[in-house]
Amino acid sequence: MAMQELWKNKLRTFLSLFGITIGIFCIIGVLATVNSLEHNIQNEIKSLGTNTIYIDKWDYSAGNGPEYPWWRYVKRPEPKYDEIKQIKERTPSAKYVAFNINANDNVEYKDNTLSGVNLFGNSEEFQNIQPVDIAYGRFITESEFDHGSAVIIIGNEVAEKLFLSPEVAMGKLLQVRGKKVQVIGVIKKQGKSMIGGWQFDQSIIMPYKFARNIMWSRNSSPVILVQGKDNLRSVALKDDLRGAMRAIHKLSPREDDNFALNDINDFSEAVSKIFVPLNIGGWIIAGISLIVGMFGVANIMFVTVRERTNQIGIKKAIGAKKRVILAEFLLESAFLCIVGGLMGLLLVFILTKVLTGVFHFPVFISTANLVMAFSISFIVGVLAGIIPASQAARMDPVVAIRSK
Repeated sequence: MAMQELWKNKLRTFLSLFGITIGIFCIIGVLATVNSLEHNIQNEIKSLGTNTIYIDKWDYSAGNGPEYPWWRYVKRPEPKYDEIKQIKERTPSAKYVAFNINANDNVEYKDNTLSGVNLFGNSEEFQNIQPVDIAYGRFITESEFDHGSAVIIIGNEVAEKLFLSPEVAMGKLLQVRGKKVQVIGVIKKQGKSMIGGWQFDQSIIMPYKFARNIMWSRNSSPVILVQGKDNLRSVALKDDLRGAMRAIHKLSPREDDNFALNDINDFSEAVSKIFVPLNIGGWIIAGISLIVGMFGVANIMFVTVRERTNQIGIKKAIGAKKRVILAEFLLESAFLCIVGGLMGLLLVFILTKVLTGVFHFPVFISTANLVMAFSISFIVGVLAGIIPASQAARMDPVVAIRSK
């Protein structure tokens, strides 16, 4: 009966649906966009290494604004390759330890020159901390790391620009800073990163012992990556590393640290805090839209009750209970809001497709948001219809039948 009444009054039903549709579109659209953005950024942060500490002279969390105390960090000693062995010996909580240097320079193949390529010189355990998926060929072997062989793996974008087709790159000789190097693998395409990160698509990776021949470590942003053992909190790893590094640098108890321990988990927590006010703002904006839609539905339900007063009187006269009348109008109101919610979700789905294509990162509607949309629609429907339905249920059948 509720569905029949909604179908008979199509224009009024549409106007009621429109308010709820906009409300659900606002609340789920904002939440889906913000949650997707946070999810993508968190995944990119995790790609820097789970449960990983970056040992550097620079403190990444200090920022680089006008108040950044660069003078405090610039005098610190650079991380050294020889410290890897000592860190492993002094830090039992460390699972993998790797050394990395990097630079940005040109790469040449015959008459073609590609500029702005990231050059990474890594030690062997880098692959365990920061896995690199190979699309063609293979990764650098242990023997090649030990002997500093002139072999490299290149990013997908580098391969496409130099050879047009990535698989053609296998076995080719490139020239990097005057040295001939052989391509043994091509990294699987990763796409653009919102936070920068390693950007392997525009990079080449080589053994550290070869890279140090063409890159001076002190001018190549050296960093030591340390990944903790499984089921070990990064806080415990950080404490162990602080003690180990102070011992390696021979610091007295009164001396400050002359190194920085940058925890990836700290970045993840900072991002989560940034998105809290965004979610709150989204709820406020969407809540206002939803309240407006709820009042629109309530107004329509009052009109509906008034139009069907005579019918209500007849139903009660032939034995309909209060709960039957109440349920009829509540179902009508709830059904109205649920249909509006479905239309709102359809608009959000279209929005996700548009945003995914424009910003080149996946925007999605999570299962939690879907459940939330239906729950909110049902609750709003009940709240919007409770007063009109209660009035209808309390009507005196004699008075209601005589009404015009």
